[in-house]
Amino acid sequence: MSPIPCPSAGQPFFGQDGNADGRALSLQVNADGTVTDLVTGLIWTRAVSGPLSWDEARMRAAALRTAGHTDWRVPTIKELYTLIDFGRGYFSTVAATSVPFLDTTRFDFAYATGERFFDVQLWSSTAYVATTMNNDATVFGVNFADGRIKGYPRFEPGSSGRVPQLMRVRYVRGLAYGENRYIDRGNGTVMDATTDLTWQQVDDGTPRNWRDALAYCAALDVGGQTGWRLPNAKELHTIVDYTRAPTVTGTAALAPPLRASTAESYYWSGTTIADGPPDDRYGKAVYFAFGRALGWMEMPPGSGLVQLIDVHGAGAQRADFKRGNPAQFPRGFGPQGDEVRITNFVRCVRG
Repeated sequence: MSPIPCPSAGQPFFGQDGNADGRALSLQVNADGTVTDLVTGLIWTRAVSGPLSWDEARMRAAALRTAGHTDWRVPTIKELYTLIDFGRGYFSTVAATSVPFLDTTRFDFAYATGERFFDVQLWSSTAYVATTMNNDATVFGVNFADGRIKGYPRFEPGSSGRVPQLMRVRYVRGLAYGENRYIDRGNGTVMDATTDLTWQQVDDGTPRNWRDALAYCAALDVGGQTGWRLPNAKELHTIVDYTRAPTVTGTAALAPPLRASTAESYYWSGTTIADGPPDDRYGKAVYFAFGRALGWMEMPPGSGLVQLIDVHGAGAQRADFKRGNPAQFPRGFGPQGDEVRITNFVRCVRG
C-alpha cells in the first residue's frame, strides 16, 4: 500500500488517524540532560543507561542524580509508550534504511551493532502477570526501532533463571501517568475521565479487516451517540489493564466496566505503521493484544514441535496486515511467528 490523501466522510478508509485531531508530541530539551514532555508533564533522561538486568535498572534509579533530582524511576509501560512516534519511524531490513520511532533530535538513540540491529529494547517497570515462551518470567518493554511493545524474559532463555536478560533503560520522574477513571454511562458507553475519551463498552464480537473496521466505527450509533472512530494506538493503549491476562484472571487485559466479547481479543487501532519493503511500506496497522500475544514457536526448543503459544504477553502492541489471507501465514510472521489474523476485533472511541 502507498499513502493516500486523507479521505473524507463516506470514503473508504475514513476515520484513520489523519482524520482526527489529537495531542501531538511536544518535547522540550533542557540544559541539564533531561527532556520534558509538555503534554504528560513527565521528565526524562535524554540518555539511556545500560545494558542492565531488570533488577539492576530499578536499583540504579534510586542512586541516579541527573539534574540534581533524587526521584528517578523506571517508567511504567504506559509512561514509556507515550514517547513512541508513528509519524516519524520506519522499520526496514537494515539500520541504514530504517528510522527510529522516536524523536532522535531530543533523545539519544543508537541501533545495535550486528545482524539484529533492532535489539534496542528498553525496560519498563511493568511485569507481565503471566508468563511467556517456555514459562519465562516476563517484563514489558518498548522497542523504538521496530515500533512495538513486547514482553521480554527477565532471564536468558534456557538459563533456569540464573542469567539475567540485559536491556537498556531510560529513566523518568514526575507524577504517575496512566491511571483510568471510568464512568459507566449506562447506555453501552464508558467515559474515562482521565483522558476525556468515551469508549464503546463492549465490542460486537465480529472480527474485521482494517478497512471494514474503520467503516464500522464511522457508521456506529451507541447510546444515541454517533461520531465514533477507531482509536489511535496511544488512545487504545490507555485502556490496557496490565493486571489482567486470560491465563491469570480469565479475562482480557481490560478493566470493568469495559468488557470484551472474548478474552482472546486483538483490537485494531487507526494507526498505520511504516513497516516492511518499500513497495508495501504502509500495508500494516497497529493492534493491541488484549488477550495472549500468540506466536508459532518450537517448544520445547529443539523438539521439532511447533506450537501456538503466548510469546509477547497480553498488553503487547504489534502490527497486522490491513488486508490479505491469513492462510498465507500458517506459521505466523517474524522471528517469533507472530500470529497473523488480518481480521481483528473493533472497539470504537469518540472525543
